[in-house]
Amino acid sequence: MKRKNFLRILGLAMALTLGASAWAQGTFKTLYTFTGGEDGNGPVSGLVFDGSGNLYGTTESGGAYNAGTVFELTQVSGGGWTESVLYSFTGGADGAAPAADLIFDTSGNIYGTAGYGGASGTYCAGTCGVAYELTPTSNGGWTESVLYSFTGGADGARPSAGLIFDAVGNLYGGTWQGGYISPECYDGCGVIYKLTPSTGGGWTQSVIHTFMGKWDGRNSWGSLILDGSGNLFGPAWNSGVSSDGYGVVFKLTPNSDGSWTEHVPHQFKGGNDGAEPQGHLVFDNAGNLYGITQDALYGGYGTVFELLPSANGGWLRRTLHQFSGGRDGAHPYSGLTFDTTGNLYGVANDGGADGYGVVFKVTPTSPGGWSYRVLHTFEDTTGAYPQGDLIIDGAGNLYGTTYGDGSNTFGSVFEITP
Repeated sequence: MKRKNFLRILGLAMALTLGASAWAQGTFKTLYTFTGGEDGNGPVSGLVFDGSGNLYGTTESGGAYNAGTVFELTQVSGGGWTESVLYSFTGGADGAAPAADLIFDTSGNIYGTAGYGGASGTYCAGTCGVAYELTPTSNGGWTESVLYSFTGGADGARPSAGLIFDAVGNLYGGTWQGGYISPECYDGCGVIYKLTPSTGGGWTQSVIHTFMGKWDGRNSWGSLILDGSGNLFGPAWNSGVSSDGYGVVFKLTPNSDGSWTEHVPHQFKGGNDGAEPQGHLVFDNAGNLYGITQDALYGGYGTVFELLPSANGGWLRRTLHQFSGGRDGAHPYSGLTFDTTGNLYGVANDGGADGYGVVFKVTPTSPGGWSYRVLHTFEDTTGAYPQGDLIIDGAGNLYGTTYGDGSNTFGSVFEITP
């Protein structure tokens, strides 16, 4: 991972222009520190709760075969948490390098994606990734089954985004590669796909949108979200204005014949507008959309943005915070999380006082503005470089993961009380 020590210099300059309240810290606690061995290495995804308050997530590597894990953290009596590995990927047909958020169904089964493993494909430079399910067994273990193994052709490759359910039990996700092959997308521009449960078991995969790498975007990264009308929204990391654009927010609308129509609420233009949107989007109660841009390749440090639907059917965009690369953070990778009072929370992978990332809070102010505050700045001790989405419990505590630097630290799970 990256160390950007020069960010400390920028941070000193930012400190002169922002008040002390911008750096007020929340109460931070490390729940578990990964060792980089069989317990896992490098959690990239966010966490998810089960009904009993246990936490679940993935590590991108480590485990019994160094191909990643699905883990559980269970709170023990008297305080503290214990980690157990539910599944270690072998790197073969079952998948490898899981990096996307997990979800549960109503029966307690877990669903996710792994960007490697599974079938080989011409455009994958190896294996193309899988969508998988973990089912609890009667003896307390878990069994993995592959729902779909991507081939790298029209069906897509590298499923980097997590899965979501619709109201009738279908799953939706996106891929980084595969689909349309062009000079701009030599390994494919990526697809949005649907997994439909088959009668008697099994799943059928169908592609509902193939990115063309131009105005419609390419490289689906963040998990999708559904609105109340069944429309899908998500970020595409690249393209938009041109074949080498800055990414888009896209909307897919279902048609009566089973097809889907894509619309683009916003094409990013770089600079103050932001570039490279990642992570899932989130709606507020008024139907406004919120997300982040990473800005890693275009000279910026990222933004927190809002998209407001307008009366003419378009969308208006405004920046809630533009990262300086200093103490306020840099390069957010993951999506945002609302609390019950309308505050937004997220993480930035870099920046902060020591360059190892921050947890931040964005608060609505009157009239119509937003204020930014750093809740925690990481050091390279128990954890560094937060990447996964934050989740929030009923008491308002936040939970997340750090990736670690891969040599001194191998990732952690943390809790913050804002």
